[in-house]
Amino acid sequence: GRSSKREAIAVSAVALQDHIIHSHQLQDLSLANPFKSRTRNIKNIYKPVNKEMVTAVVDTGLRKKSTHYKNKEDAEKEYVLDPSPPQLTLAQKLGLVEPPSSPLTAEEWVKIKQRSIQHGDSIQPCAICREEFALQPQVLLSCSHVFHKACLKAFEKCRGKKCCPMCRKEQYQTRVIHDGARLFKIKCAIRIQAFWRGYIVRKWYKNLRKTVPPKDSKLRKQFLEQKVQEISNRLLSSYDINLDEFFSEIDSSIAASRDVFQQLEETVISEIDWEKIQIQAFRQEISDCPICIMPLSPAVHPASLFPGNCKQFSRQTVLLSCSHLFHHTCLRAFEEFSLGERHLCPLCRSYYQKKILKC
Repeated sequence: GRSSKREAIAVSAVALQDHIIHSHQLQDLSLANPFKSRTRNIKNIYKPVNKEMVTAVVDTGLRKKSTHYKNKEDAEKEYVLDPSPPQLTLAQKLGLVEPPSSPLTAEEWVKIKQRSIQHGDSIQPCAICREEFALQPQVLLSCSHVFHKACLKAFEKCRGKKCCPMCRKEQYQTRVIHDGARLFKIKCAIRIQAFWRGYIVRKWYKNLRKTVPPKDSKLRKQFLEQKVQEISNRLLSSYDINLDEFFSEIDSSIAASRDVFQQLEETVISEIDWEKIQIQAFRQEISDCPICIMPLSPAVHPASLFPGNCKQFSRQTVLLSCSHLFHHTCLRAFEEFSLGERHLCPLCRSYYQKKILKC
């Protein structure tokens, strides 16, 4: 009985010693790859080569296959960053030391990623460097926290062990994901679309301002002035004509239009219309001729306003169709000095017909 106990104690001691030595050796391993040693046994890798076994190979480049699409697919692929765990030590097999946790399955990683998405870890900046993930490599821990791959590597190197910067969980597992890069690409695409839509809207509004007049009075006036100026410039640039001939045509067209208006205005005024015009002239209470500033004949006013006989008024009074009164001689003298074919009223500058009033 004692020998068996001694053997069991000896086996346990040897197992623990082996586990301690193995753990001590693993302390000097790389933190980015905990199961890969930093130290390398430098050996003479140069070996004698048999020249007879060497054959010359000419690389023409014709058989090379394009790996562009393959690399593009691999860039979006998620993978576990941790290597396969080492073999169990004797102490771990005997149950003296707790064995390391087994690698997570794909379903467990999906649940962890969903929990990270719910927390919005990929949307928020990295908790170590406080910068956006952008297109840089991103690492998801088994505790559902997300960091930059380079930031986590530097943190592990500084601490000397694997420890989550957020929850302080040790011996976690890591997986490379690309959620931050995907969100960053979507954000960039939205910015590009917003810029392009803004450019299209500004261009459309600029064309709209050129075609639709604004409602404001000042802006509307400027808009119309600009349009008239553009039309005039376009006409002047499109036609090569003589200005003298152009102005002469304008004068002839104006003269023709005046003749048309004169013909329209040459209508016969009836006696009833003359009576209405005379009543309108009486209401104006004009007693002097506007040309010579002398009294008009009493035919214009009632006899009570002009005491005396009508013979003292030698000048006849003429009534125009515009209801203005003048001395007949004064109006004839004014007509002799006018240049146009048809005469205009000295007061209202309109064409007229005249009628001599009897005393």
